[in-house]
Amino acid sequence: YLSVLFVSLTIWNLASAKTFGDCELAKKLLNDGLQRAQINDWMCLIKAESGKRSHIIGPQNKNKSYDYGIFQINDRYWCTVGKPGKDCNIDCNKLLDDDITDDIRCAKKIYNRHKFSAWYGWINSCQGKRLQDYSHCLR
Repeated sequence: YLSVLFVSLTIWNLASAKTFGDCELAKKLLNDGLQRAQINDWMCLIKAESGKRSHIIGPQNKNKSYDYGIFQINDRYWCTVGKPGKDCNIDCNKLLDDDITDDIRCAKKIYNRHKFSAWYGWINSCQGKRLQDYSHCLR
């Protein structure tokens, strides 16, 4: 029974998986309230964290937590598996579909508290670096 459930969940997850295009994603971020001046940072962060894929669950962290979705949002602080919870009051599994509206809402909350330094992907790949410009997507 468990193997059937796992296969069913895997198939469902793949069916709802999405890799976003650059301009599609940049426009979505702007339309959902992220600041135009920060879109290049958000895009760099997302590429570093998830490769613009909505369905990613990262490998287990040293503290036994996991990171979910396009922003790789951590289940130790921000979401709960199986029910809404923690600081973003969201089920971590909701961060794995291709509707990233709720992901963006949670990422804004994280940013408001910790800025971009909450994400190691941004620290390692984006901070202090020349970033790709997405302004052509936002005209």
